[in-house]
This record gives sequence, C-alpha cells and structure tokens, in this order.
Amino acid sequence: MPTYVATPTSVTSRWHLIDAEGQVLGRVASHTARLLQGKHKATYTPFIDTGDHVVIVNVAKVRLTGNKEEQKMYRRHSGYSGGLREVRAKVVRQRQPVRLMEEAVRGMLPKSKLGDAMFRKVKVYAGDTHPHKAQQPTPFEVA
Repeated sequence: MPTYVATPTSVTSRWHLIDAEGQVLGRVASHTARLLQGKHKATYTPFIDTGDHVVIVNVAKVRLTGNKEEQKMYRRHSGYSGGLREVRAKVVRQRQPVRLMEEAVRGMLPKSKLGDAMFRKVKVYAGDTHPHKAQQPTPFEVA
C-alpha cells in the first residue's frame, strides 16, 4: 500500500477561532502553530501547506507566567551599528499587544517560504471583534 501524499489541490482549509483571554501565551501559540501546519489532520504532509486559517482574539488579555511580564525582552535590530532595540514584555503589551502573539507563533513555525505562507494564515486581534465573521470560524478550545 503506497504512502499517502497530499497535493495542494486536495487540501481543504477550515477556519478556527481562538479566544486568548486568560490563556497562557505559549500554550495558545503552540496550538495555533499546530493548526497552521496541519499537524492535527490525518492528511499532514511536511512539504505541503495542509494547515487551516486561525483567528485569535483578546490577545491583550493573554497571560504571561512567572516574571515574564518584567523580565522577558523583545529585541529588534535596524541593521545599523548600535541599532539594537530592547523592550520589556510589559511595554510591548501596552503599545502593541498583537506583537506578543505574532512573535510567539512565528517562532514556532518553520523558517522557510512554507513557514511564511503558514504565518500569513493567522489573524491576530487585541480586542474581541474581528472582520472574519463571513468565514464562520469554529471556536477552538485551548487545553
């Protein structure tokens, strides 16, 4: 019996809705990355984008465990010498709460063109409203 290999035309994509309010950041990110990669499906193929679309709401109310609020640093570099910028998670949550979740999810996806395609299928919102009602996303419970 030959091994099943999914093709791009045979992949069906669903929409999932995750409410991050009160959930731990890393757990939500790992479940999201799993849905984006398609690892929850029996038709998972590592080199084909078999994943689903994910909408994450209430990211501003996500929970960070331990002392991460004060100690975790988010870094970016402008490319110029001395261009390293470091910001604590507490400040990032105030200014750009969506960045917390986006960086956590992006770090759990493959670092390739396929990973970029997977990351484009995640939509993150700080509040509880989102413009994807027409896609009828099914609520997904993070365990």
